Amino acid sequence: MATTAEQVKKLRDETGAGMMDCKKALDASGGDYAKAVAWLQEKGLSAAAKKAGREASDGVIEVYTHMGGRMAVMVEVNCETDFVARSPEFRELAHNVAIQIASSAPIYVKREDVPAAEIAAQTGKFKEEIIKQGKPENIAERAAAGKMESFYAETCLMEQIFVKDPDGKQKVKDMITAAVSKIGENIVVRRFSRYQLGETVQSAE
Repeated sequence: MATTAEQVKKLRDETGAGMMDCKKALDASGGDYAKAVAWLQEKGLSAAAKKAGREASDGVIEVYTHMGGRMAVMVEVNCETDFVARSPEFRELAHNVAIQIASSAPIYVKREDVPAAEIAAQTGKFKEEIIKQGKPENIAERAAAGKMESFYAETCLMEQIFVKDPDGKQKVKDMITAAVSKIGENIVVRRFSRYQLGETVQSAE
């Protein structure tokens, strides 16, 4: 079945991928929309992985205030060139990251930033709670690992569900990966600080 311009436009609007990539995805999937989306996602992950090692020393420091100045977020988002740093797409991405931090109050950027001592303490705490419920140790270990995934999803920015995702499925790291694929440069959220009157400062770097 021949790919139509309407199909290409719909896929582009849905995914943000380039027109040619959308056509290739539809051609490769025989016009199956869901398969075309999966094809683009796989391509985006591959492209992002290739760019992940490249130096990202440019970018912006986005400042976002909320609640009439009672809350503020500063976040540094890096890219590779000043050209991309000044682009509307990149600025919107940085703004969305700041909104995410304001809304979901993460403590760390990514799970690799969580100190080993805290991981050990949290895992031990979860395991002890499960054993107290009468579960054997081997089951408690698996259950504690599952609870740690929930811990990362709550405290690590990259593991959180993006607050603007209407389906409630896309993580922040998926949003970043999609932006890398679309923009064509490595993108890194380096550090952030979140301030709210009456609360302890939350920061990560």
